[in-house]
Amino acid sequence: MVDVFRHDVVIVGGGGAGLRAAIAISEAQPGLSIALVSKVYPMRSHTVSAEGGAAAVAREDDSLEMHAYDTVKGSDFLGDQDVIQYFVEQAPKELTRLEHWGCPWSRNEDGTVSTRAFGGMTTKRTWFATDKVGFHMLHTLFQTSMKFGDIDRYDEHFVTKLLVDDGDCRGVAALDMRTGEMKAVLGRAVILATGGGGKVWPFTTNGNIKTGDGMALAYREGVALKDMEFVQYHPTGLPGTGILITEATRGEGGYLLNSEGERFLTTRDYGVGTKAELGPRDMISRAITQEIAAGRGVKVPGKIGQYSHLDLRHLGEEKIDSRLPFVRELSRTYANVDPVHEPIPIRPVLHYMMGGVDTDIDGATELGGLYAAGETACVSLNGANRLGSNSLTECLVFGARAGEHAVQYIQGAAAGDEARFVAQVEAEASRVEELRGRRRGGEKVSKVRESLNDAMEAGTGVYREQASMAKAVAAVAAVKASYEEVSLDDTSKVFNTELIAVLELANMLDVAETVATAAVNRKESRGAHACSDFPTRNDSEYLHHSLVHHTPEGPRFDKKDVTLGVWEPEERKY
Repeated sequence: MVDVFRHDVVIVGGGGAGLRAAIAISEAQPGLSIALVSKVYPMRSHTVSAEGGAAAVAREDDSLEMHAYDTVKGSDFLGDQDVIQYFVEQAPKELTRLEHWGCPWSRNEDGTVSTRAFGGMTTKRTWFATDKVGFHMLHTLFQTSMKFGDIDRYDEHFVTKLLVDDGDCRGVAALDMRTGEMKAVLGRAVILATGGGGKVWPFTTNGNIKTGDGMALAYREGVALKDMEFVQYHPTGLPGTGILITEATRGEGGYLLNSEGERFLTTRDYGVGTKAELGPRDMISRAITQEIAAGRGVKVPGKIGQYSHLDLRHLGEEKIDSRLPFVRELSRTYANVDPVHEPIPIRPVLHYMMGGVDTDIDGATELGGLYAAGETACVSLNGANRLGSNSLTECLVFGARAGEHAVQYIQGAAAGDEARFVAQVEAEASRVEELRGRRRGGEKVSKVRESLNDAMEAGTGVYREQASMAKAVAAVAAVKASYEEVSLDDTSKVFNTELIAVLELANMLDVAETVATAAVNRKESRGAHACSDFPTRNDSEYLHHSLVHHTPEGPRFDKKDVTLGVWEPEERKY
């Protein structure tokens, strides 16, 4: 017998976007019942790992127009300009509201909010709280959400399916990890806020929970995933671990050096001009990759491969300890270097997905009652490349908007036939039980996941070729076939982490399928999609969003117009 829990709105994901959506719903219409379903305790959501800052206009030498233009240009003109305009208008309001809720932004001596420079921004507009911004933002959102008694949390519940009837989404099937039982969590609207899918790649800043769950849930119900070919490599990850060394290091004045001690971004033409280390992430990542390919990489003792150096020594101990204390801690702990005295070894590392569930400016999808916000969504703020520090603010702006519009939607939405939803959950329970009971001796989940990682690294890295991307499409299809042979050693019900890993792998495979399909269909270079066969941007043929739909026959590729506005496409250089 399936337990049924009824609410007005169901939110999947307890991080920044999910919590902001829940608060917005509670404030918009007190008394509505909200389910917050998360596979981890909310304070373990990946928002907590963000370090550098959140972008919003705050200074007299800045303007909404400047922030909008920087974002449009950073997106390589693939961001929708109506979305960008709304975002920059709401950003200062959201960060100010967060301060009123208790977020401890760092401040200048005159009491104004401190801001730092970030890549691709024309001025200092990134608000920060030393270098633990995500930690403080998530704490603030979580403690604020606890003021609202109408938010019911389902912690450590893994959503395996959206419940859809007659073209409308009305809830989720959720596996309670503590009992192994499946539950029906019903609502008249569902908001996906599950983050990205960085674990599709082997070397990533993302934690193990970033497996593309929300994207896969929507994709399997026929909702398009948009612009999935655009995945961002952060220039500065620690070799071996992928741990992020925040862009704030360069915002505070850090230098990138090659093996010759040369500050190569100022001596060679990598398209970043006078911005040097504060160029956009896609350009900096490609520059580091080219330096290594040219034989100017740094050999790191005990590591395989070559890297570059991030030099903070000239900043001095006082500045590093006051502005970048977490960077110093991470470097000492995981790279065995003290940035006060030694440069930090770094290399590009998969960091963020610009693509996601196709939504409109309200966060609504093509499936009635289904919304998405944050990294799992593609409202098309970021286009082909996200500017650092826009993403945390995006979670706030579009988490709130999705919540507010979900409230409007449910006013005229029927609850649906409970018996039909229960039947779907029972079918899910049977499917999961079959997975749990699979005989030993089949494919190991770790081996299949490694094969997926290898295929995506080879085909969709910093630089791509048509042949390698085509191979990735075929390789992902082959890995999906091998997934059907995966077996489990652990058949228990209580906190069966192996079972969760198998379910997550299915999501990662669906996400990988859309990335490879979209990439091979874009025969140009734009933003984070650097195709060696087609090294230039081609606006006449490819100024469009990519859409990938799930079908029984395989992924179906389509296109969608970009919403232009004040700024017409121009050459992207700095």
